[in-house]
Amino acid sequence: MARYIVGITGASGVVYGLRLLDILLKQEHEVHLVVTDPARIVIAEEMKWDMQEDWKTEIHNHLSGKGNLTIYDNSFIAAPIASGSFRVNGMIVIPCTMASVAAFAGGTARSLLERAADVMLKEKTPLIIVPRETPLSSIHLRNMLTLADAGAHIVPAMPAFYAAPKTINDLVDFIVGKVLDAIGLEHELFKRYG
Repeated sequence: MARYIVGITGASGVVYGLRLLDILLKQEHEVHLVVTDPARIVIAEEMKWDMQEDWKTEIHNHLSGKGNLTIYDNSFIAAPIASGSFRVNGMIVIPCTMASVAAFAGGTARSLLERAADVMLKEKTPLIIVPRETPLSSIHLRNMLTLADAGAHIVPAMPAFYAAPKTINDLVDFIVGKVLDAIGLEHELFKRYG
């Protein structure tokens, strides 16, 4: 199976990232996860999980796919995913804050998440960004354009309604399905148009 990096940042909508993790692990992919400190706060708030001391175990316990998952602290800059010699099939940052978008666009690489995204861009490896912010300022739009010009795939968390979603999970699955489409993985998370 394939190897992916998943980043979860402190934007609202952490359920998107957690659902993607479940799908990737159920499909038996190797996943390297980076959770930012603000993301831990949002996960605790939105999911009501205990993200304090043993937060890595908490994530493992809530995922139904128990496959090959490695979780890193965002401060662990010496992690394997910080190097271009560590080959992966792609990286998905879901949801992605505008602060992370700005850091990626600026190439600052001050944290593990930023460095891993920087590696994706320099190695021409697929980088999928799922921004979850509204409204967008001209600064946000310029930063996303910079990333798109550098080769990143921008997949905003904007669900469609042609599949007649009935639950929040249906809306989440549409976005996660679009991410899976972007990285070329098969799924049946939503009914395709037509």
